Amino acid sequence: MSRGTRRVLTAAVAGAFALLACTGAAFAPAIEPVPEPTPQTMRAHEYWLQDLHIDQAWTVTRGEGVRIAVIDTGVGRTPQLDPAVVGGTDVSGAGTPDGRTPVGAVDANHGSWVASLAAARDNGDDDAMIGVAPKADVLSISVGFGTASQIPFSEQVAKAMRWAVDNGADVINLSFTTNTLDWDTSWDDAFLYAFDHDVVVVVAAGNRGSGTSKVGAPATIPGVLTVAGVDPQGRASIEASTQGITIGVSAPSEDLLGISPDGEVYVWKGTSGAAPIVSGIVALVRAAHPGLDAADVIERIIKTADPAPGVTQVPSPLYGYGIVDAAAAVSADVPRVAANPMGDLREWVRLYRRAPAGPQPTPTENAVQVPPLPRADAVTPPVSVVLPDRERLLYGTLPLLAVTLPAILVGLGVTAAARRIRSARATRTPRRQHP
Repeated sequence: MSRGTRRVLTAAVAGAFALLACTGAAFAPAIEPVPEPTPQTMRAHEYWLQDLHIDQAWTVTRGEGVRIAVIDTGVGRTPQLDPAVVGGTDVSGAGTPDGRTPVGAVDANHGSWVASLAAARDNGDDDAMIGVAPKADVLSISVGFGTASQIPFSEQVAKAMRWAVDNGADVINLSFTTNTLDWDTSWDDAFLYAFDHDVVVVVAAGNRGSGTSKVGAPATIPGVLTVAGVDPQGRASIEASTQGITIGVSAPSEDLLGISPDGEVYVWKGTSGAAPIVSGIVALVRAAHPGLDAADVIERIIKTADPAPGVTQVPSPLYGYGIVDAAAAVSADVPRVAANPMGDLREWVRLYRRAPAGPQPTPTENAVQVPPLPRADAVTPPVSVVLPDRERLLYGTLPLLAVTLPAILVGLGVTAAARRIRSARATRTPRRQHP
């Protein structure tokens, strides 16, 4: 490496951050020394420029007029990144309104590394790093991983997605994973908002080295282009990648370069770096074919990918459709498609989130006339169970007395008459005299 080359700092970084879904906390990236790169210019160290035929694609376009939204920890101000950033915001509550202040004590460099792989500017110096789409524009949207923000992570991402779309993003890069298959329901509408506005969403698959054995959200969301990682020899990376049925394509994830906010260049690894390489290639395709919609752009990326050696199953859970080929994606003749080849989020939501609403009755123009109800019976006042009421006196007690009293009087008269008769008979009868 020449003396004029900026000093290269070495760091092995667990790329796609593993976020605990239950708390939103992030595992810190592991930073350890790695062997120094062999003496060479910084540009020559970017082996992916030749291996993925990016340099050939540059004969057609370098991404002019395309906007890449980097939803990450913020893109710092350096000579090669500052000109690329045309706007930004902070959704973490911990950064600055322009999204340019790195967020997080440990993760602060991450957003700048990601952006530099996608769109670092060419300053004319072969000793300086260059991005895959060096003339594409960047939107810097700063989020806070784990304790870097008091705002729930799912809420930050949903807000960031909408802001990116509203500010003209053509590509959205998400270099993180939640380590869970499912995602917060707020992401349904946020990602549909992006898809409905013709935005390509590129997502990192995650890394086994940081605890991700299988892809997690947002890489599991139908419609996103999920990127796995390979080593410089094109083999699936053991530490800096993972596997899953939602993987679309693969890109280098080891021995990568990234410009930090202080201008130093780091060597790092992870699908966090593979994703922005693909985001840059998406920008090249969109610049070369401005009439293509997002579904056709993704179709070109996956159908022109080079199948991994020895892989017979395509798509493969390790490589997806293969390793991206920028020149072929830009120039090949690929038939148009009617739907996103990576799936339909709206249909997934219909099947698994909420049942479709049935037809609603058409309201009538005239109000229905309902006949009035009959008047209610008068409420009978409460009566005593001991004292007779008026009805009982008239129809019960008085008639009973009228019948009973004469009967008693007649009975008394008959009894008295019978006694008088017996008394009179006893007086007239002679008594027998005893001798």
